[in-house]
Amino acid sequence: MAERLKIAVFASGKGSNLESILNSIESCKIIHADIVCVISNNSNAGALEIAKQKNIPAVHINREQYLTDEEFNVALIKKLNEFAANFIVLAGYMKMLSSTIIRKYKNRIINIHPALLPKFGGKGMYGIHVHEAAIASGDKVSGATVHFVDEEYDHGSTIMQETVNIDTTETAGTLAAKILKIEHKIFPEVVRLFSEGKIYNEDGKVVICK
Repeated sequence: MAERLKIAVFASGKGSNLESILNSIESCKIIHADIVCVISNNSNAGALEIAKQKNIPAVHINREQYLTDEEFNVALIKKLNEFAANFIVLAGYMKMLSSTIIRKYKNRIINIHPALLPKFGGKGMYGIHVHEAAIASGDKVSGATVHFVDEEYDHGSTIMQETVNIDTTETAGTLAAKILKIEHKIFPEVVRLFSEGKIYNEDGKVVICK
């Protein structure tokens, strides 16, 4: 059995993907993982409130609290070490992690993106902007992607994707709602597979043993 996952969840917003993973842990769909802390750059993030309600350490830490990038990164790593985190889940975290953290947790950081990467990814492609771009493109399908995190926005190897149809009457709002439902399905599933030692990244090629 793989080492038990001690997950640090980074989130900037409401925390619905955090909640979906928590629900899977609480219902024993995920049995080899714990969320050891929730970290947010936004003091008003719903994700921090969810953490507090579940008695999970909720940490607000923002670059603006520090004089330099280096001080900020040292503080982040100190928090991860404090909670013995060995895995990072980016669940709507609106900041780029430093190279130092990405290297320290190589192949142990995952993110979810509300499009079928490599389409509609990269800097500026977040939230409703992604869905607006997908509709404007004329594509007939969109979806969600769980991927490894590397040192470029939305660039790491794809782990899992699921699609939804883009209807002729689709709006960015309706598409966002459809995709959020599949995010809540595939994100906990990827965490489960990791916790059971069934996902590997070998030289950029993702192997999933179900």
